[in-house]
Amino acid sequence: MNASTDTITPTPVLLRHDEDGVATLTLNRPGQYNALSENLLRSLQSELDEIAQDETLRVVVIAANGKAFCAGHDLKEMRASDDRAVHQALFDRCGRMMMSIHRLPQPVIASVNGIATAAGCQLVANCDLAVAAEDARLAVSGINVGLFCSTPAVPLSRNLLQKQAMQMLLTGDFISAREAQACGLVNEVVAPDDLHRATQALAAKIAAKSGHAIKLGKEMFYRQLPMDLADAYAYASERMACNMDSDDAREGIDAFIQKRKPEWKNK
Repeated sequence: MNASTDTITPTPVLLRHDEDGVATLTLNRPGQYNALSENLLRSLQSELDEIAQDETLRVVVIAANGKAFCAGHDLKEMRASDDRAVHQALFDRCGRMMMSIHRLPQPVIASVNGIATAAGCQLVANCDLAVAAEDARLAVSGINVGLFCSTPAVPLSRNLLQKQAMQMLLTGDFISAREAQACGLVNEVVAPDDLHRATQALAAKIAAKSGHAIKLGKEMFYRQLPMDLADAYAYASERMACNMDSDDAREGIDAFIQKRKPEWKNK
């Protein structure tokens, strides 16, 4: 169990728990609706950097304590300065953290309770998978305070159809968990009391697979997306051959033929 704390209070802003190959990072600013303060961003970055180097971890879950998943950036903290350079540094820091999730060898699952707004919705969209409680609601609501959610627009426009993304960005309206599922922003919607169980079940299912194949597959999936069809197939073929030449693929195929459970070597 790791914890990162605010400088002005001993209360941890981020909790970490590792079990059975799954690292769970829990946002822990419930009184501030888990807004992404600079300290919370730094804490997330630090944990993600550490997890990236740990080959025993197969999956990462991002969850939250309290009534909200994440209300976006801490607006009071942002308004404490009118210095554009300060704001630029904040958004750059957030962007680096989001890219760290994207580049992480392990798949990342968002476990969404309550509201996820602005950069909180961005966090959901940026994760590889998402499970949401039925009463969860998502929005990119910066437009309501005169701030177009430009950085949340990046993963949002890569998850939704363009007109769906633009409607959310231009209106700031909430969508329900079911609507988010229908438009591809979340994978599963479950009863609130089942959120933890359903998220951990999905994480455990993935963690039981070959770590080598998961790492290779996540990288391949995102790298081929901007390619044209011919280049994508050429790249995918090279990655498939590389995967086939691994200990885990040989073990997995042998186990399938011999009708037994594979013993992954993760290389």
